[in-house]
Amino acid sequence: MRKQPLVVIVDDDVSVRESLANLLRQLGYAEKTFESAEELMASDAALNASCLIPTILITGRTAPDLLEEGVIACLFKPFSDQELESALDAALREKG
Repeated sequence: MRKQPLVVIVDDDVSVRESLANLLRQLGYAEKTFESAEELMASDAALNASCLIPTILITGRTAPDLLEEGVIACLFKPFSDQELESALDAALREKG
């Protein structure tokens, strides 16, 4: 049996965490959710993650700057299931 890629979700909104987790399971991914970056860093999930979804990102950089730095995709709320699935596919292909 093939191991499912682990996608980590970090968001302070419980409804966002739960809905993203449900969607990821439907798409065939393993998922783990965290309320904060601190909670994530206190676990070993970051070491085992294939992809990280922090749905709130505070930065002075623009989306093109982030993409140049190696971020695979920038999705802006609200986004569609298809946009998320495409971004995950791209991220996991990149990770190889």
